[in-house]
Amino acid sequence: MLPFDNRTGQPSLEWMREAAAAILSTRFASAGFDPTSRSDRMYALDHLGLPEGFQPSRASSIKLAQTLDADSIVVGNYTIDGNTLVAEASLVDVPNLRMMPAVNASGPMRDMMSVFSALAWKLTRQLDPGFRGSEETFIAAGRQIRVDAFEQYIRGVTEPDQAERQRHLEQAVKLSPGFSSAWMALGREEYNQQRYAEAAEAYAKVDRSSADGLEAGFYGGLALLFQGDYAPAAQSFADVARVLPLASVLNNEGVALSRQDKDGSSFFIQAAAADPDDADYHFNLAISLKRHGNLPGAIGEMAQCAKLHPADDEAQTLLAAWKTPAGTATGSVSADPLERIVRTFDAAAFKQAAAMMDEMETQRLASLAPRDRAQALCQRAQGFLDRGLLLEAERIDQEAVAADNQSADAHAGLAEVRLRSGDDEEARQEAETALKLDPVNPAAQKILHQIQAESGQK
Repeated sequence: MLPFDNRTGQPSLEWMREAAAAILSTRFASAGFDPTSRSDRMYALDHLGLPEGFQPSRASSIKLAQTLDADSIVVGNYTIDGNTLVAEASLVDVPNLRMMPAVNASGPMRDMMSVFSALAWKLTRQLDPGFRGSEETFIAAGRQIRVDAFEQYIRGVTEPDQAERQRHLEQAVKLSPGFSSAWMALGREEYNQQRYAEAAEAYAKVDRSSADGLEAGFYGGLALLFQGDYAPAAQSFADVARVLPLASVLNNEGVALSRQDKDGSSFFIQAAAADPDDADYHFNLAISLKRHGNLPGAIGEMAQCAKLHPADDEAQTLLAAWKTPAGTATGSVSADPLERIVRTFDAAAFKQAAAMMDEMETQRLASLAPRDRAQALCQRAQGFLDRGLLLEAERIDQEAVAADNQSADAHAGLAEVRLRSGDDEEARQEAETALKLDPVNPAAQKILHQIQAESGQK
């Protein structure tokens, strides 16, 4: 996703360049695609020696996409016609160097989110002609965020001055308290300023099912750890590890437990097994084993640390001291050295691991009988729906219908999505289909009663 070209002639609307890219990226991700992040784009621009505000030509856009290993790029522009926002975009097929026909959407400026969401739906249909999600759901997905809040968020992530970034982001979450991406950006600002209590509070507001959820859990755990809230820090890392048990997460969970005078050895063992070439994991395991009375094991692990990192003076000193008979050690050795914390979120590692786990889940579902697969998908879709994630819920319910078209729960799930998207007629049809398959389906009955009640009130 590239920033759109501002053709309004109004510098005050320059912020919409990034807004367009952000909205489309969010909708694409919800629809099951893998859009590159803004930070990835910034990295690629820097790698190519291009400034952040660079407006690329078609040729440079393709070069940028190739640097990011992207299959497609979206280029677009927006104009203002009176009070109407008009947006246009084109999809470029990078491997075949082919540009798809342009699509456009328009609407009142106050409905900016809906305009770009409608544009995203049309582009999604080009990316995947078999996509069955509705335009109404795309539009409904952005209704909970106010346009002024989104403007503040975009200004907050693009403003070069830290104090101004902070001010804009605080305003964004004030205007839209449920704005997960804004809370994530605010958490980063607070964390980078070492305001750990404020950072932990902001990260806690990030939707854990969003693309930022795991990173928020990781840095939220660090913020809690650095301010001495060890029990909630351990829980935060445990929540991340439950989804992706990477070595860095397990290590930090072990540190948080150790700071509570608990035995974190099992977590350090798992971390060292997952990444045996990281010297710090062996260091932490050695410290933990020594603290809990296993000196031979501690010496072995510290020796491995020293072997992997010969310049680690602390490890070399501790190893020498532990090997020396009691009472004969010389030099300065900490009586109880602290385990080392992994302070950086490895986004690439998390993304790769998440992709592997998604593939494993896909294979697991594929091994189920159609009826069981549909039921499992319905439960997953309901989880998204409970969090207000309409696009994700719709996509999973569609998969459930494809797995078993006789699943009343799948049709009832789609009925609820349609109802929340404002499409009462489609909601009625899906609910009636569900009741034909299961005459006592409670979800479908509830939806029909709600539609009838609202129709009577009108």
